[in-house]
Amino acid sequence: MDNGEETHVRLANNVTSIILLGFSNLQNFKIPFFLILFLIYCATISGNFLIIVLFLQSKTLQSPMYFFIAQLSLCDILLTTDIVPTLLLTVLYGGSSVTLFGCILQFSFFVLSEISECFLLSVMSYDRYLAIRYPLRYNAIMNHMFCVLSVSILWLIAFVIVLIYVIPICYLYYCGPHIIDHFFCDLEPILQLSCSDTSIIHIQILILSVLNGYCPFIVIVISYVYIVITILKIPSNTGRHKAFSTCSSHLTVVSMLYGTLSIVYIFPTKGQTLSLSKVLSLVYTVLTPLLNPIIYTMRNKEFKEAFHRLQCV
Repeated sequence: MDNGEETHVRLANNVTSIILLGFSNLQNFKIPFFLILFLIYCATISGNFLIIVLFLQSKTLQSPMYFFIAQLSLCDILLTTDIVPTLLLTVLYGGSSVTLFGCILQFSFFVLSEISECFLLSVMSYDRYLAIRYPLRYNAIMNHMFCVLSVSILWLIAFVIVLIYVIPICYLYYCGPHIIDHFFCDLEPILQLSCSDTSIIHIQILILSVLNGYCPFIVIVISYVYIVITILKIPSNTGRHKAFSTCSSHLTVVSMLYGTLSIVYIFPTKGQTLSLSKVLSLVYTVLTPLLNPIIYTMRNKEFKEAFHRLQCV
């Protein structure tokens, strides 16, 4: 090994910490922004945890739709717990330090939660498709075994995809500058810290993105095409409105998630400023986990009744 290679390996092995800059230009808005984020964090954890508790405690919520909503809340808790504590530190102190292992670990849980949520939303769209198009056969197809098996498979697939993402990243050489101008360890900022050739990883990521992003979205689109066709065949306006109302919450969540993810990761980012990218990232890492329980419970009679019964216990 020549001197250049020795220096390269030594630099890579000496990388122990990474600085996350976060929102470094907050100035006088630092404390209010911290308090807002802290309140959102508390509300997000409380709201999603409440949905899981209501599902487990209430007999009226023991249906496939609520089972999947509880799984979605689990994803939101995982995502929020992974991202927001580090974000709070960067806001309070103008930046935070994380080990290289901790950075890769944070990215791993981020990918796990986002991929699982995409797959869950596709399964939920299939659930709505069966409920509206084949109501008489719904309980026979969407039984408890199918729900548990489908969720187990999607979590397993998400875990395998995370490994495919992370294992090559762990074998890269990192030589600095050891600074990420973001509030969490996303993939591209991590790769920019490496002095290895990452072209193969970028190709691999592109292929994986099609599988774990586009495929669930295609399932959602196809499901809703058939749902709309079925709803339009319902003779009464009341029946059409009732059928569509069962899908409105799911459509709202899908639009929020895929809308922000598309802007940040799919469309060209050359026209995006770094500040805009951070703000958009806030939407799907902080706001979406907060809004999901609100969207699913605000107009849901069964959730409201289950909550009142829980208060009376």
